[in-house]
Amino acid sequence: MQCRICGSNGEHRHYVAKEMMLGLRDEHRYFQCADCDCLQIEQIPANIADYYPDNYYSYSNATKAGNPLKQALTKLRDRYEVTGNCLIGRVMHLWMPNAKLATLRPLKLNQDTRILDVGCGAGHLLHSLREMGFQNLLGIDPFNQADIAYPNSLRIEKRDIFSETGEWDVVMFHHSFEHLPNQRTNLGQAFNILKPGGVALVRVPTVSSYVWQEYGVNWVQLDAPRHLYLHSIKSMQALAEQAGFLCEQVVYDSNALQFWGSKQYEQDIPLRDPRSWAESPENSLFSAEQVREFETRSRELNALNQGDQAAFYLRKPA
Repeated sequence: MQCRICGSNGEHRHYVAKEMMLGLRDEHRYFQCADCDCLQIEQIPANIADYYPDNYYSYSNATKAGNPLKQALTKLRDRYEVTGNCLIGRVMHLWMPNAKLATLRPLKLNQDTRILDVGCGAGHLLHSLREMGFQNLLGIDPFNQADIAYPNSLRIEKRDIFSETGEWDVVMFHHSFEHLPNQRTNLGQAFNILKPGGVALVRVPTVSSYVWQEYGVNWVQLDAPRHLYLHSIKSMQALAEQAGFLCEQVVYDSNALQFWGSKQYEQDIPLRDPRSWAESPENSLFSAEQVREFETRSRELNALNQGDQAAFYLRKPA
């Protein structure tokens, strides 16, 4: 098959991966490009929507009632993650970090920065930003059941990036880009709606990682068939250049999931299984100490540029 990223017709490696998040275990064929190393599904299932049930994790409502003190401390934590400022927030970060928000720090955001989050689900990240005082935010996701209007005035709209005509400072894809079938046109549209000098932040799983080499088709973030493209650093940079971007920075931000999730899959334990660490830690294969060790190992791999996910900071030339 021809690589959809670089066009190569080389001797690609082929793999068969099972659906293991939901535990359906049906098989899907992938190939890894011999030239750019991008791992991609051979054929997108005609019923791909069926693999996103109503309880899919990104659909859960971002508004949570809770202890007012905890909410206040969480807001301070979030402020530290985004800005690097706030002493109390730093202490909270050490206790319960929010790595997703921390990937925004290199963007040097201010409360007037215009931010579009593509494929945001219920908009958890944007909701945190809105609670911190950010004003110009919009989330879009065509797979949501309907538009969402939060009490804090945040709006999440049921539509895709091609319907967007505004101009943005930042366009973000937080683990949504790997779900998109038309990689070039989606990234190209992000380029079109960014202001000159604006940034596309693309966070994706990557095959340029230790766990892909170690676990192969049992790698938890292969996530067949929802993940249509598992980029290498080389293929993501090539795609960015095709769209007109300059790839300014790549930051690995993997976590313990890469280990406990992949080890579960080796034992035929789906992510949503009652024996999964995600569902009931007390019934899982792992102790809390083991998971902490996985987290430590993940930080070590990130420092070596070998974690299983990375954030790409792509700038549109001014």
